[in-house]
Amino acid sequence: MRLPTFLGLIILTATLSACGQNRSTSTTSNPNLVRGNTEERELSDPNRSTIWDVFGPNSSEQVTQVNRYLWSASLDVLNFLPIQEVDPFTGVIITGYGTPPGGGRSYRATVHISDPALEARSLSVALQTSGGSPVSAATTRAVEDAILSRARQLRIADNKF
Repeated sequence: MRLPTFLGLIILTATLSACGQNRSTSTTSNPNLVRGNTEERELSDPNRSTIWDVFGPNSSEQVTQVNRYLWSASLDVLNFLPIQEVDPFTGVIITGYGTPPGGGRSYRATVHISDPALEARSLSVALQTSGGSPVSAATTRAVEDAILSRARQLRIADNKF
């Protein structure tokens, strides 16, 4: 009777100690931590979870931090390129190679919308050619300007100006 009780206590202790594994006991500020509304997550492993996460707030709902006008305008302006990958939660659009109307060189684009504001700093466009030759900064800037102009048009048409 004494042996099963002793083994049960060992198993219970091991289980509880495993739940607290990788918890920081330091009170100093760690630059690798991102503070959320109610929790701290390590940047190196944002998907890490413990038994205590079951009792915490529900964080399964993701909030989109992408400007919808920039998102729609990017898809409108680059509609001649085949879409390979889109992620509205991170604001990334990756296209395949395509030739613009009236152009002779094929391009591919990667668009990153990093902020919910309708501003130029929220938009980043990277262009590549199929031949590997560099794309001029003026061409990239022209595409960014076209996307920003289209986003402003969409916002005005939506009566949110």
